[in-house]
Order: sequence, then structure tokens, then C-alpha cells
Amino acid sequence: MAGRIILIIGGGIAAYKALELIRLLRKRDVAVECVLTDSATHFVTPLSVQALSGAPVHTTLLSLAEDSQMDHIALSRSADLLVVCPATANLMARMANGLADDLATTLLLATDTPVLIAPAMNVRMWKHPATQENYRRLRERGCDFVGPEDGEMACGEFGPGRLSAPETIVEAIESALSPHKPLTGRHVLITAGPTHEPIDPVRFIANHSSGKQGYAIAEACAALGAQVTLVSGPTALPCPKGVTLVPVLTASDMMAACEKALPADCVICAAAVGDWRVAQSSEQKRKKQPGETVSLALVENPDILATLSRPGPHRASLVIGFAAETESLEQHAKAKLARKGCDWLLANDVGGESAVFGGDRNRILFLNGETVETWPDMPKAEVASLLATRLAAHFSSTSR
Repeated sequence: MAGRIILIIGGGIAAYKALELIRLLRKRDVAVECVLTDSATHFVTPLSVQALSGAPVHTTLLSLAEDSQMDHIALSRSADLLVVCPATANLMARMANGLADDLATTLLLATDTPVLIAPAMNVRMWKHPATQENYRRLRERGCDFVGPEDGEMACGEFGPGRLSAPETIVEAIESALSPHKPLTGRHVLITAGPTHEPIDPVRFIANHSSGKQGYAIAEACAALGAQVTLVSGPTALPCPKGVTLVPVLTASDMMAACEKALPADCVICAAAVGDWRVAQSSEQKRKKQPGETVSLALVENPDILATLSRPGPHRASLVIGFAAETESLEQHAKAKLARKGCDWLLANDVGGESAVFGGDRNRILFLNGETVETWPDMPKAEVASLLATRLAAHFSSTSR
């Protein structure tokens, strides 16, 4: 990541986190020039900010020394992005109402550069109707937001209003500085995680899928500008940024959610869907009887990949399946690709000591109907990035 930003530091206790944000940005070769509000100087010093940024720090609207080097209007147009961090309730209110009573608000009013806002305030301030109206107004004017997050605050209260972590803000800045998003305007529907098929209210049939690969793919597609709908079975993973999460439990639930989410340009079936469900699940917990042998009658679940691959008015132009195998990987993968009718298939070996289920790495055999390609062992995030790049290349070569 490279670029130039103006970082406007507001006067809240979270201002100290702006120092870590500057450090992270400089490590990524982003040039950072900082503006401190008067109240911000009570929490961080211009000297510490300048030492980390390596650039002059601006604090005063009418400063002969500063204006002799750079007019404040020119300063507002000298960057690729303006970042307000932390954005206090007061600073957001002044921005929303077009005030220009100090250097920070004058820059924000005079700029035509994109603006990213990272709010930080007491939970009651954030929830106040005035702040919510200012938030809505700023979004309507084109400002982007990162956070706030839920969490414990310096005042001891808990709730929304906590400044996002510096690493999260860096990701938002990176996204804003990377305008080329080749999947913009495309809807990608992704399934992830296991399904749980109830035996009774306590027990269920499931598998070892963690959902990590599907969630990583959702995040990678969203980063390239896609509108992503993630239909997920039960996992402990947070929803990726910019992704619409539809939580489900059973294979039937997942099938219904996928059909409801159509149409889509691309469908990626990464979920480990249970093949069978109990024919008649019990409404009450089944009691164990001494010496009893229990048999469960199973019926077949909907075949989500095969159903979404069938020709029809809502069939996506690209349907991608996953195959988790424990033996004869290429043979079974080719058979599944032909049987399901999908366009691409990503197969992986989950048997033995592979540690793919629940792990952070994957080794993929990629099939597109014409070629078979072996991807080296790599983190699941890199598998996701590679697949998203392939999607972008595919759609760039096809007309809508």
C-alpha cells in the first residue's frame, strides 16, 4: 500500500491510538501529515506525532509560519485521503453542519478528497439522536466510516462507541486507497461452514468444518468490490467487513437461504453440507435405555451445489463447488465436477494428518473443466485471494 493521507486527530481519550495508526501506516509506506485539533493536544503532543510521522504537524488555522509553507486550502487537496481519527461527537457535529472554526474543520469543508471517519465516544453520545443524524448526514455526503465497535470504554461503560483497532482502520485506509475493484457491481453468493442436522433438541449430526475458507473467500471478494452474501452454518467466526451474513442451521435452511439470495453473478459453495438428516427428529431429548441399540433412519438432504448448477433463469454465470476428499483426490474431483454440473471445482484432501478442517492452511486441486491445476500449500486467506483474482479475471473477459 502506498499513498498520502492527512490524518486529523480529534480530542478524545482514544487519540493515543492515533500514534499506533501512524506507525502502522508508515510501515506500509504511506505518507502521513497530521492535523491536531486544539483539544487533541491535551492527549497527544505535536512532538510525538511529528516524530512518528516524519512530517510537520499542523495545529493552527491562521499561522504565519505554516501558511508561508503551505496554504491550508492547498493542504486539504494535497492528499489521496483525509482520515479523521478519533472523530469525537463534537467534531462529527461540526462536520455535519459545515462549520469551519478551526484548521481541521476548514480542511474538511474545503476538500474534494475522499474522507474516512473513525468515531470514538461514550456509548450514550453515539446513540444520541443528534449524533445518529450527523452520522446519517455525513454518510449521505459520501464520507466512509470505520467503526465504532462495541467494547469497554475509558469511562467504564460498555457498548458501541469504542474506536476501531488501529489495524482495522489501516485495512479501511488500504481499501480507500485502492480504487481499482474489479468485482464492483457483481453479486457473489457464498456458502460456508458446517450444517447441523438435529437428532433431538440436544444432539445433532455435523462435521468438522470451521468455515474459515468460506469466510476468507467472502472477505477477499468484498475487498475487490463485490456485493457478497455469505450463507453460513454455525461457526465462531466474525462476519467479514462489507459482507451480508445470513446465518442458518440445517442443509434445508441453507438451500432456502441461497434460493432467496438469487440472482447472483457467481455462486461459491464452500460449505461442508451434511448429506443426510434424521428422518424424524425428536421434539424432546431422547433418553438412553440400558442395553438399548439405537438406529437412526436418515434421508438425503437437498444437494445445494447441484441445484444451483442447474440451467434456469436464475442460474449464476459461474458456479464453483468444493470437494473435501480423503482419497483419490483427482479422480473423485473430476467425477464430482461432472456430476454436479458446476463450472469450477476446488478439491482438497481432508484425510489423515492434513489438518485442513479447522486449520489455517489449505492445498487446492483446481479444476475448470478443461485443466487440472495444483495450488501449493498456502494460508486459506491466500487461497481466497487467488480465487477472487481468478473471478475478477473471468468477469473482465466476459460481457454482462
